[in-house]
This record gives sequence, structure tokens and C-alpha cells, in this order.
Amino acid sequence: MATAARGTSALRVYLEMIKFEHSIFALPFAMVGMMWASRTAFGAAWPGLRVFAWIVVAMVCCRSAAMAFNRIADRRIDAMNPRTKGRALPAGQLRLGQATLFFAISCVVFFIAAAELNPLCLALSPVALGVTLFYSLTKRFSPLCHFVLGLSLGIAPAAAWIATTGRLALAIIPITAAVVLWTAGFDILYALQDEQFDREQGLRSLPETIGVARALIVSRLCHVGAVAMLAWGGMLVGAGLFWWLGVAFAALLLGYEQRLVKPNDLSRINLAFFTLNGFVSIGVFAFALADQLLR
Repeated sequence: MATAARGTSALRVYLEMIKFEHSIFALPFAMVGMMWASRTAFGAAWPGLRVFAWIVVAMVCCRSAAMAFNRIADRRIDAMNPRTKGRALPAGQLRLGQATLFFAISCVVFFIAAAELNPLCLALSPVALGVTLFYSLTKRFSPLCHFVLGLSLGIAPAAAWIATTGRLALAIIPITAAVVLWTAGFDILYALQDEQFDREQGLRSLPETIGVARALIVSRLCHVGAVAMLAWGGMLVGAGLFWWLGVAFAALLLGYEQRLVKPNDLSRINLAFFTLNGFVSIGVFAFALADQLLR
């Protein structure tokens, strides 16, 4: 077993544990929520550096806490899965106490960030954190765990709207729904590679419950729904041409993602999961930003 990392040398291991680079999945949609909220409430897409900075801190810390909790809760399961046994805790690169301390610090900083934003953010912060943590447990009893993961990311644009304005509005709900469906769709694809392991260990997922072929159909329906929700959200806020180009861009990428994965060929799962979904979130944000800047 590897020696546990210490001091500054542990930073790389911590970042790997929480998959820091995957913050690009939800953070760009939070920025869309922030821009739309600021435009609606204040007439300009930029709410100021202070609000922007605390939103980023809150997002990163909430996600970091959720990922650390997931690794802690799943450490024994990960140790039995050939795909995940190299993760920090089962491989001994981090001690359980180190991961637990990281989790606790992430939670504390998240609550501080929520308090710095506004009273409603602080009041709702336990709910937001609870949703993101709950996902790690759902795979033990529900094949709908993919949608709980979707909700944990999907609350990001709504949370950013609240952080910016101090209240929630109907206009951001379709974007929340879009992120829920988009995330559930790609998480179902990712779960295809663990279908046999999940069945053997009594874990739940849609591929384990309804089979690969049917799970693929559900994934595709989720992504169709996600594009429809992006379009509805744009209609509610009166988005301009560039937003609609972003919706089309997302639709093309998600269509390509679905073509990469077939019931008898999972060899391109990583491309479908990591690369393309990063382009979807960053691309939608880029078009949304252009739509705001060119008004």
C-alpha cells in the first residue's frame, strides 16, 4: 500500500480525490444563472467582483465537500472495483482522517461563503449541501441515483441566481432542469461500465436495473429534454441570438456523445463523459456570455 501523502505533496492527491477539474461541469451554468439574475435585477450582467468571487468559493467548496464525502462513503466499494481501486483512499495515498478534515474544512468555508452572499443563501446552504452529499448514498438503494446527482449539480444556476438577487425566480428553473437532465444522461452513460460490478455488489443504477440498451434510451431522452429546457430558459429571459446558437451547439455535442456509446461498445466512454461534457458546459457559458456582451 502506498504511503499517505503529507504536507504540500498532498495537494495533488487532494485535487485528484475531488476531481477538481470536473468543476467545469456545474460552474459555467452557475455563471449563466449569475449573469441572467444580474441582468434581470440590475440591468447589467456583471453583479460585481465580490458576489462573483463568493459564488465561485461557494460552488467549489460545496462540490469539494460532496466529492470528499463520496470518496469516504465509497472507500470500501472503491477498493473492490478494478476501475476505482487506485483512488486515493483505497490506495492509501490519503488517510481517512486527512479526507475527513478536508471534508470538514470544505463545509465550513462553504457556509462562510453563503453567509457572505445574503441571508437566503445562508438559510438554504444546509439544503444545498445535504442534496450534494445525499447522492453518495442513493446508489445503495435507488436506480434513480443519476437524477439525484443531476439535482446536486442542477441547483447551481438557481443558487447563483439567489446569490445575486437574494431571491429565486421562475426564469432560472428551466436551466436547473436542463442541468439535472444533462447530468443524469451522462452519468447513466458512465455507469454502463460498472453494470456487472454493481449487480454483484448489490448497488443500484439504471444499467444494473433495466439493462444497457434501455438505459441508453433513458440517457438519450434525458439529453433531448435538457436541450428543450435550455431553449425554454432562453425564452423566459428573452435571450438573444447567441444563446440560441449555444443551445444548438449543446444539442450537436450531446447528439455526438450519444453516438459514441453503443450497447456493445463502451470503449469511448471517457471521451463521451469527460471531454464532450466539459465542452458542453463551457460552450453554453461562452455563448451566454457573448449574448450578454453583445446586447
